[in-house]
Amino acid sequence: MAESIVSGMAQACRDNSCALLGGETAEMPGFYKDGEYDLAGFIVGVVDRNRLINGRAIAVGDVLVGVPSSGLHTNGYSLARRIVFDTLKLRVDSHVGELGQTVGDALLAPHRSYLPVVQPLLEATRIKGMAHITGGGITDNLPRILPHGTAAVIDAASWTVPPLFSWLRQAGDVPIDDMMRTFNMGIGLIIVVARDQAEPLISELAARGGRDARIIGEVVPGEPPAVTYSNLA
Repeated sequence: MAESIVSGMAQACRDNSCALLGGETAEMPGFYKDGEYDLAGFIVGVVDRNRLINGRAIAVGDVLVGVPSSGLHTNGYSLARRIVFDTLKLRVDSHVGELGQTVGDALLAPHRSYLPVVQPLLEATRIKGMAHITGGGITDNLPRILPHGTAAVIDAASWTVPPLFSWLRQAGDVPIDDMMRTFNMGIGLIIVVARDQAEPLISELAARGGRDARIIGEVVPGEPPAVTYSNLA
């Protein structure tokens, strides 16, 4: 198991141009049962101050380009587990017809890495801000990059919500506002650019594997943390 974990981590680092600097294995008899373990890690990066993309250049009229997610990513699992295992009484190996796969496969889809599609675009100065849609969904994550005097309007009909999120919402009778604040709902990364740069950016994202990226909203006058939705059903 240890060999498998370390080799997998090493491969992931190679795939993303990271260096694996160190680690520790702590044995705690009596705390973990046989066959159980925890794995935790973190990444540290560095960037030249003059190359920071911090959202300060975002202005009213800019557009929001959404890049699709690959599933739950790493957020919303407390609610998902409650719906799947407590409410529906399903097992990890239960097959769900609406999803075309087992519960385990649906919930544990690997978190997509946006590095390969975004990194080649960072040399140009057109990207004004990026928001990784993690815990809190679009509602809580997008405002973190919006400067004073701006807010955002998201067109919820501009992309198709993946079946997993629709299934969880229906099965758990979850209000749509809670869904938008808990899950990524199919959008894993939002890139802010000037309106005239949006279509060229989308074309370049598609050429690098970021297919189905699209304009999902715009920056409007207001104050963070104001994110409003149109066509939210």
